[in-house]
Amino acid sequence: MVSAKPSFRKQDQNQNKRSFQNPNKLPLGPNRIKTKKKKKDNEISGTKTKKESKVIASTNLPASQQLSFFLNCFQSSNGIKFSSLELESFKDSCIVKSPVDLKQDADSLHEHMKVAFGKSWKAELCEGKISEGKVEAGNPAVLVISTSALRLLELLRGVRPLTKGCRAAKLFAKHMKVEEQVMMLKTRVNIASGTPSRIKKLIDMDALGLSRLAVIVLDMHTDTKGYSLLTLPQVSNEFWDLYKTHFEQPLIRGDLRICLYGPISCSSEVKTTDEPHDDLL
Repeated sequence: MVSAKPSFRKQDQNQNKRSFQNPNKLPLGPNRIKTKKKKKDNEISGTKTKKESKVIASTNLPASQQLSFFLNCFQSSNGIKFSSLELESFKDSCIVKSPVDLKQDADSLHEHMKVAFGKSWKAELCEGKISEGKVEAGNPAVLVISTSALRLLELLRGVRPLTKGCRAAKLFAKHMKVEEQVMMLKTRVNIASGTPSRIKKLIDMDALGLSRLAVIVLDMHTDTKGYSLLTLPQVSNEFWDLYKTHFEQPLIRGDLRICLYGPISCSSEVKTTDEPHDDLL
């Protein structure tokens, strides 16, 4: 039997090829060996870390968590970060806390406002006469803010039981001129609703007053693309401009409260394991 001769020529070629490699050449892309090892280690341990986004009714969250959500939206939209000292100026009491079992649909808004005002809800939200020195014309106690006129009309149907003696003011552009709204605000207004841009315009015209404002209802309803009042492009910018100019300081002083009306999205990192828990073994 004839044994195969070793190919010394081929070995010399491979050695020469290695000697001409550039020692300064950097590898492109991720280190596949380390990536595979990390993935294998995770598979062995059975633990995974992933981000979960849950949509939760705001009534199910404590006031502190609702406030954190609102302030996080503010910081994210405005590209800023509050210091710990600045965060301390915002108290949990500036959030309206409604009962967990109370629905947050359009038809139930009047019930939430009753809870927010307590025993004074009739005097603040139902009376129709101007009281000199106490209640001035064009100064609502509640301001409902949303992204569109159609959505605001839905929410206004939910406060009809409170507006029989004093009509709610419609402060949005659809089918209503600014001049008509200015005339409307020359009477007593307990509840007003509008879009951020029109509300700010009427405030700047001194037609809409805020001296009596106690609660702002922020509609958290999302559109088909998942945008809400706090995230919809342009509208959210108009809202935050309105908030910084007219709402932030009364909120810090404790003169104003926010009602987040509807479900909000809370994201968190969750560690999961494929192994059964000890109590299930």
